[in-house]
Amino acid sequence: MDELHTADDRPPWDGLEGTERHAMCVAAAREGNRNALDVLVTELTPLLWHVARGQGLDRAAAEDVVQTVWLAFLKNIENINEPKALVGYLVVTTRREARRTWTPNKRETHLSDEYAEQLESDTGLPEDVTLLDDRDRRLWLAFGRLTTRCQELLRLTVLAGRAEYRAVAEALAMPHGSIGPTRGRCLTLLRNYLETEGGSR
Repeated sequence: MDELHTADDRPPWDGLEGTERHAMCVAAAREGNRNALDVLVTELTPLLWHVARGQGLDRAAAEDVVQTVWLAFLKNIENINEPKALVGYLVVTTRREARRTWTPNKRETHLSDEYAEQLESDTGLPEDVTLLDDRDRRLWLAFGRLTTRCQELLRLTVLAGRAEYRAVAEALAMPHGSIGPTRGRCLTLLRNYLETEGGSR
């Protein structure tokens, strides 16, 4: 398909946010605008990757699932009745594909380095590598004790700035205003579990 409006200085989704931006990109992508598709893939892939990881897939399997989801999106783009609900559609599709792909021997409890950095000790990060490894091991064990919903919420909100809270709320079918308080409770649980694993120092 030929690219549409490539000569425009200002694409139709410019200045829009959240669901309005996604809906405009879907409409443009349907008309053959490759830039619109690039925007969707760039902005939403990190969210989908974390959803796949939250279902227990390792990195390689999560990447395969996300690629499959985007291919399915392209194949069915004309059939998406509610473009404003794109995030929810993609998250549900990712979960289904991840569950279809998942096998017990592929399950991996993973906490991203980006998230681990948000949980620094009050006394600062120890310089000794052995202590760092031990802290990370205990942090991952504590994270694994959280409910699946808490794990997924924390994974997705790590992407603040790339995936807005409103997208996370849509993905998890939660009221937008409850994301912050729920995240706070999940973090409190995580810190409590971490203390039972031997503390954060």
